[in-house]
Amino acid sequence: MDLKTKIREVPNFPKEGILFYDITTLLRDAGGFSRVVHRLAEFYRGEGVTKVVAIESRGFIFGAPLAIQLGAGFVPVRKPGKLPAEVYERKYDLEYGSNSLAIHKDAIDPGERVLIVDDLLATGGTMAATVHLVKELGGLVVSIAVLIELVELRGREKLKDHHVLSLLSY
Repeated sequence: MDLKTKIREVPNFPKEGILFYDITTLLRDAGGFSRVVHRLAEFYRGEGVTKVVAIESRGFIFGAPLAIQLGAGFVPVRKPGKLPAEVYERKYDLEYGSNSLAIHKDAIDPGERVLIVDDLLATGGTMAATVHLVKELGGLVVSIAVLIELVELRGREKLKDHHVLSLLSY
């Protein structure tokens, strides 16, 4: 199955000049969605992953079923003000400003083997902030997994000390 055929390309969204890769067309296809989760699980089975950390919000879509497949816990990384207990926050820069991400302080024990999951790797700022949060808690980043990588934006360069798996590249 060619997963690229399941992803809709939407020009000029969310603004003029942007080509948006819409994964909702993949998600509505049971076979395509299942294929993504199973391909990721095949790659990481046997790697000793104890926690799957997923980034709000589309990372949750792949991270939760992947955690189940791997027999690992699931940890959400969210925008500020969305988690109810004590958190660590990390600010990061975007092309058009800055943002922050948060993780519960008790989400990962030191030495746990962590897989970080999101739907898309673009400039790498969001993922680099998440890596920092995992390390702040003492987690060991086994790998970073994304469905789509926008290669021209060179996000992988911000993650050069980590293994990055992308199922699709544009």
